[in-house]
Amino acid sequence: MGDVHGDIAAFRHAIATERYVIQLGDLVDHGPDSAGVFELILELLGNQRGMFVIGNHDRKLGRALAGRRLRRDGPLEDTLRQIMRYRTEGLPERVHAAISTAPAWQRIGSSMFVHGGFHTAMLAVPPPENPLGEMNPPLSRALFGETTGRMQPDGYPERRLNWINRIPPGLTVYVGHDRRSTDGRPWARKGRLGGRAVFMDLGAGKGGHLAWVDLDTL
Repeated sequence: MGDVHGDIAAFRHAIATERYVIQLGDLVDHGPDSAGVFELILELLGNQRGMFVIGNHDRKLGRALAGRRLRRDGPLEDTLRQIMRYRTEGLPERVHAAISTAPAWQRIGSSMFVHGGFHTAMLAVPPPENPLGEMNPPLSRALFGETTGRMQPDGYPERRLNWINRIPPGLTVYVGHDRRSTDGRPWARKGRLGGRAVFMDLGAGKGGHLAWVDLDTL
């Protein structure tokens, strides 16, 4: 399942199934009810019906809840207000605990699930135990994809997709983060080595919709 970004109505619809849910990060910010979205993912985690890999927006929220000094923006401030005022007692602490233990990537059989992009180190090392800690190359790639260091006219970092060419044959990497589709469906691209990337972010919480795919075997 792609980025939710606080779109609680779409998220409720997407999880109304008996299937196990794998969500690709960026649960929060932008949409109307990030606190409610997180309460739903906590319920899935508690019932062992789902997992999420951490996205860059989730990590920023986790660091803010831990009292870290960082640059705050409007979407983050809105999410923090929602969580602090939510009806469920202890929600800030539970949100922080879930984020601080979320995997930055997860491989299951011939599929890998990660928010931002693939790094070859992910094939050899496990994700960090605490993704809110020190940054390293695979964690940076997992959260932000591969950036050029330049900014686009829309104010977002310019990203490139060279990492797709390093996916080994037989492996499919499911990612969010980049809204690449132009036809309203998940966007797939094959790399030079034969591996494949599937981009699941279709703009939920930002005027688009929430995408998911059903995987019968992993």
